[in-house]
Amino acid sequence: MAIITLTTDFGEKDHFAGAIKGAIYSELPDVRIVDISHSVAPFNVPEAAYIIQNAYSSFPKGTIHMIGIDSELNPENKHIAVKLDDHYFICANNGIMSMICSEIAPQKIVEINIHDRVASSFPVLDVFVNVACHIARGGTLEVIGKIIETIKPIKNLIPFVSEERSQIIGSVIYIDNYGNVITNIKRKFFEDVQKTRTYEISARSYKFKKIFEKYSDAINFEIQEEKRYDEGKRLVVFNSAGYLEIAVYKSDNATVGSASSLMGLKVMDTVTVNFSKT
Repeated sequence: MAIITLTTDFGEKDHFAGAIKGAIYSELPDVRIVDISHSVAPFNVPEAAYIIQNAYSSFPKGTIHMIGIDSELNPENKHIAVKLDDHYFICANNGIMSMICSEIAPQKIVEINIHDRVASSFPVLDVFVNVACHIARGGTLEVIGKIIETIKPIKNLIPFVSEERSQIIGSVIYIDNYGNVITNIKRKFFEDVQKTRTYEISARSYKFKKIFEKYSDAINFEIQEEKRYDEGKRLVVFNSAGYLEIAVYKSDNATVGSASSLMGLKVMDTVTVNFSKT
């Protein structure tokens, strides 16, 4: 039984996500459809890329992932289907796939060319559903597109490293449901530059000199709970996806606040790591 996932910026209020599911079920009544997220910020390609990169590998090989972000067809925004890691991805060629492709080489990329056969003012509903159902039936990518070799990158995906390798300049790529701030600095990248040197992480006026393995490592549990003042404590971790993350322990925007709200950090803001000379 085929599995098709949906990742969009459609939200839950409008009919779009429901219409897509209905169209798929009309073609493939026995398919399984899984919502990864419909809450991506509108047209936010880096956010969508982060979500799909960290979700897709939990699904079985052969899963088909439809990504409806900034998908209107125009001369600068073509549609593609990608086979990668034995999964299939259908999306616009706007950089969404570049985060995954920076770590795993695609097995095949095609630029979708069936638009003259599919009347469409809503390409995710019409074109993407058509392609997904074709793949689910065992169809090949070459039937729905022409082979291409490269995809568009996301700008500033890779952090900048100074010539003397004393500094990493990264940026915020995602803010999660807790208000935690995720940067584009991955653990391996950080450690390759760091070697054995000490460091200081700067985000706006806030500075950190330690990266914890998990959130609760920032808390001294030997102190009585009522005297610790744990909630609201600022900290830095490498998150479960391996990205450098600035967080607040047990964050809650309604009470103690979050890393994003307390520090004023937003997507594309700069986060800098300075290394000691030795």
